[in-house]
This record gives sequence, C-alpha cells and structure tokens, in this order.
Amino acid sequence: MLFRKLKNPSSTSLIIFVAGLIACFANYTFFKKASEVYSFSSFGSGLFLFSLFIIIMNVIILLFNLVRSKYTTKFFLISALFLSSLTSYFIDTYNVVMDESMILNVLSTDLHEALDLFSFKLLLYFLLLGVFPSLLVLKTKLNYTSFKSEMISKLKNILASTSIILLTLFSFSKFYASFFREHKPLRYYTNPMYFIYSVGKYSGHNLKHKNLVIKPLGRDSKIVADDRGRELIIFVVGETARADRFSLNGYARETNPLLKKEEVISFSNMYSCGTSTATSVPCMFSQLNRENYSDEKAKSTENLLDVLSHTKKVNILWRDNNSNSHGVANRVTYEDFKNAPINTICDVECRDEGMLVGLQDYINKQKSGDIVIVLHQMGNHGPAYYKRYPANFEKFTPVCKTNQLEKCSNEEIGNVYDNAILYTDYFLAKVISLLKANSKDYETAMLYISDHGESLGENGVYLHGFPYFMAPEEQKKVAAVVWFGESMKEDIDIPLLKKKAHDKYSHDNIFHTMLGLMEVKTSVYDKGMDILNAALKVGNKDGKKSSIFSLR
Repeated sequence: MLFRKLKNPSSTSLIIFVAGLIACFANYTFFKKASEVYSFSSFGSGLFLFSLFIIIMNVIILLFNLVRSKYTTKFFLISALFLSSLTSYFIDTYNVVMDESMILNVLSTDLHEALDLFSFKLLLYFLLLGVFPSLLVLKTKLNYTSFKSEMISKLKNILASTSIILLTLFSFSKFYASFFREHKPLRYYTNPMYFIYSVGKYSGHNLKHKNLVIKPLGRDSKIVADDRGRELIIFVVGETARADRFSLNGYARETNPLLKKEEVISFSNMYSCGTSTATSVPCMFSQLNRENYSDEKAKSTENLLDVLSHTKKVNILWRDNNSNSHGVANRVTYEDFKNAPINTICDVECRDEGMLVGLQDYINKQKSGDIVIVLHQMGNHGPAYYKRYPANFEKFTPVCKTNQLEKCSNEEIGNVYDNAILYTDYFLAKVISLLKANSKDYETAMLYISDHGESLGENGVYLHGFPYFMAPEEQKKVAAVVWFGESMKEDIDIPLLKKKAHDKYSHDNIFHTMLGLMEVKTSVYDKGMDILNAALKVGNKDGKKSSIFSLR
C-alpha cells in the first residue's frame, strides 16, 4: 500500500518510505542503548521501545514535510540518506556522538585524516543506506498535483505527524517522563535529528564569526627588565595521548624508556579542556578556562602567542604535523610539515621527527630576543594507530593493522596504541637533545601536553569527542611532561615540584604557566594559575636575586 502506484507515488509516500528506512536502519545504536535501559522482557517496556521508533519516524516525516516542495523534496531526502548513512557508520562503529564539537572536528579534518577513516565497512554503510536508496528516490517519478493540493497535503502530514507524536508521548507519559529526565544522553544517538540539531547550532554560532573583531589581550606585556638571559622554550602539543599509558605515570609497560633517563617531571593528574583537537588546542592557548570557553570566544580574542608577541622580544614559530593550529597560529610564523618535501622524514606518512629538521638553523638565525617554538604532533591520532610510528617502533605485538577497531581485540588495540606512545617518547627525547645542545646560550625548557585522551574500547567506546560531561576519564586525563635545562633548574625547587606533579591540573593552567616561564609581565597573568610558581625557591619569590622568575 505504500507505493500504490509504484511508478508515480506521491511525495507523502516517498517521505514515509525514506523516514521508515532511516528510523529502522540508521538508528541501531540508539535502539541498542535504549534496550539496555528498557528491556524487551517486559511487555510495557517493549511497547515503549516500539513507541520510540514511532516517534523517531514521525519526527523525520515532520522534518521532511517542513522542507517539502516540488523542487526540494528529492534533494532533502537524498541529502538525509547520505548524511544519515555516514553518521550511522561512525556512531555504530566508534560509539561517538555527533554534537557541535564533533561537527567542528569533521569540518577541521583534512584529506589525510579523512583517508585514515575510510574502510570497506564505511563503503557498505554508504552504499546500502545512502547510495542505493538515493538512486531509488532519484529515479522515482513523483505524482505532483496542484500547488493548492500539495500545500493541503503538506499541512495534513505535518498535523498527522504532530498528532501521532503527541498521542504517543501521552500514551507512554510515565516512561517518557523518566526517559527525558534521567536518560538525556540517549537522544545524542538519534539519527539524523541530533546531527541536524548540531549542524544548526554550529551554523548559528559560525554566522557570528563572519564580521569577527578580535579583542586585544595583554597589550601591556613586556619582558622583565632584569631578565638575565635568553629563553628557548619548545612547547610540544601532543595528540591523543592518555596519561595512564605513560610508564612515567606508573603504567606497567615501558612506554617511556628514553624519557625516564632524562630529568623530566610528569604531571600525572592533568585534564584536558575538551575531548577533541578542535576544542582543546585553542582552549589550552586561551586565557579562558574550560567552564567559560567557547569556540566563538576563542576566535574573537587574542591568545597566548599574541600576548608573547606583544612584548616585541619573543620570536615565535609554529610547526604543524597535524591538521592545523585551529586559529591559534594565525598571527605568527606557521610552517606545515604534513607533507614532503617540507617534511624530509616520511614513509607511509610524514613523521613528527621531521619537524626537528632545520630547527637549529631557525634558532641560529634569531640574533636577539627569546624563542618559543610550538610543535604540533600527529602523535597517537586514531583510528589508524598503526600508521603513527615507523616499523622499528613496533615493540608490542600483535597489533591492530586496520582502522576498523571493532575488528581487533582489546590487546591488539592496546599494543598498537602503546607503540605510538613509544614513538612519542623517542620524539620528545630528541627535542630534549636539541635543547641540551643550546643550553649554553639559552635558558631552555620543554613543555609537552596532549590535547585530549582516547577511548580504546572500554565499555565499547572508541576514539574521542564525547561531550565533556559524559566523556569517560580516558578521553579527559592527558599526558603532560616538563624538562628544564640547568639554568632553569637553579631557580626551581625540583623535589617540591615533583611532589606537586601529582596535584590536579588542567589546560587552564597552561596560559599562565607559559607566561611565567617566559618572564612576561602583564595584567592578564595570574600567578595562582601558574603551575611552577609554588615551586620557586624562596629567594626568587621575594625577588632578592636576579632570576628568570623575578617578575613574581
């Protein structure tokens, strides 16, 4: 009865068909999670689960009818099929949530990262749930009537869908009262409704950025007058490195064999600002803390690198082997190392180590002023962890050699992830070696902090990007390590700092810690947020001797 006239169905029939298809086949994870809360074993709960299908289907019908017309119906139906098929794949495979931050991640993803996500399973989802139904929609010749009749039909359908939704909600009001109040996260898995909502929310915020005026920050910044030497600080922005996978933090496997030989301090209780690169990277360079951070605020305000630039005495270089700086380095020297020949160390992909090539030449060319170098790693970017390290770093085996993590055992995923951590250990050791070579001429330090963590299959969750309030600990607790050259260590109570390294810190501390480390005096600096401030030697705190920290 759905296609009484198979060759010439009405718009209503086609909309019902597509809505039913999406509700039934593109919402597997939603119904799976809902059934874990409301069991089919109970008759009442079983009926409630069926009512969820009725509501989802009618919400989709309602949305389609709102944009329905002779010239738009097929376009929106096909668009919905394509998007819902891809969304369904990522939700079903990695258990991710398509919220506003995930939309930002998608738009920030470059071709290299997108290819890492491609798989045969993704192709099947796209073909079976997207392409084939879309071809049917495209080839279907709709039976259009007069404009007046179409409008009446459209209004009837909207009224009918709304009535069915309200009647269903009323009939199962007892269930829905608890569903909306106690199980709000379940709605994040509805497809394509939550995706559409997130796109709309992101678009609304993004429209405000068109005529964005960047607010100045720290224009009073200056290097303290009694600065006794030039600083050379390398800030390594890590990618997807969990704190609990660093042997420096007590992990049973030796994933930091080289760093343990150096006098590094690992902050084992460091938390990220977000659960995605697109949020965490600009947030860690922002004066904003996690509670009041937003993409809009970050884009409309200068950041840490701008404040350093205002001193006129700091040379800043950003080298990137990741997607991009997400706006942080828009006003400083930026170099893209994702591709050869700029990056001279490439095999299956260009390596983080390549960012160190020629760095000494850059340092030598800076005849005056301090130097801050930011190195943005590819690190442990998933799901193709096996690509993140050269073959000789494959210490832990067997490994997951695919981006379809659900096909691998937890052991294989853990092994391949740890091998990538092992390569980061090697990379950081090389950074320290470079700094040691310059410690006679500069006061040197390395600061390494990962942008966010990663889920490796715990409770069926993979990758990252969950809304922060519901994100597991693995996505929020990140690796963080500091190393100081000899002249820097003269002013720091290292034993005290090691004790404090177990205290809880977050990306919120980085802005102020870097300003303190660089001896920048400015009204936007808060010493209470500076991790290193409490570990200064007493004489330095009182300002009784010339010190790299005398500004305090």
